[in-house]
Amino acid sequence: MSLGPYASYIVTSYSLVAAIVLILIVWIAIDYRLQKERLREFEAGGVTRRSGRQATDV
Repeated sequence: MSLGPYASYIVTSYSLVAAIVLILIVWIAIDYRLQKERLREFEAGGVTRRSGRQATDV
């Protein structure tokens, strides 16, 4: 496959986009784990979510 005189630009662009998408996926996965851990700490400390309460709890 010949990409012509712009081959280096095309390959560089696609490589950078792939790297950025991969970094974002890793960042979101790490943040998800941190948020789940923070939520577990809150619940262990007695803080509950409003969505977890029943109508009779209010």
